[in-house]
Amino acid sequence: MNRRVRSFPPIVAANARVLILGSMPGLASLQANRYYAHPRNQFWPILGELLGFDPQGDYALRVQSLQRAGVAVWDVLAECDRDGSLDSAIDRHSEFPNDIPGLLAAHPSIRRVLLNGRKAATSLRRHHRELAIDHVILPSTSPAHAGMGHAEKSARWHRVLRAALARSGDQPHLE
Repeated sequence: MNRRVRSFPPIVAANARVLILGSMPGLASLQANRYYAHPRNQFWPILGELLGFDPQGDYALRVQSLQRAGVAVWDVLAECDRDGSLDSAIDRHSEFPNDIPGLLAAHPSIRRVLLNGRKAATSLRRHHRELAIDHVILPSTSPAHAGMGHAEKSARWHRVLRAALARSGDQPHLE
């Protein structure tokens, strides 16, 4: 039986230059009320490596590190029906999108969107066809995307995020 799930408010600061969009938080994240809370999700380790913060550190400090670097985080979907955590279990007819155009209008310094996996990309196209912003689809950091190892995911994320931050203004200190 599908359960109605809702995403979180965005992590975004006035200086945001890059927006990372996932699809919908998994059960571990929803239970912890934190983005990417599953212990095997590679989001925090990958960004921690690049931006120089402890990926196991206090959640509030990790969020501050993203904000200082100009990185915003949100989900394409505001709510949907899903059984479990897998993107493949999302009932596409139940999807209700977040107001991404509104977020981008409120934060015109965001110049690039990075999509955390194919489901985020598919949902973004479905719900926001009119969105005219530079975007890149990256391999999902989810443990369900086991076909690619950490080293390859990390290399792809680092290459794209470095370029996005460098392109959009002053590059923060990157490790």
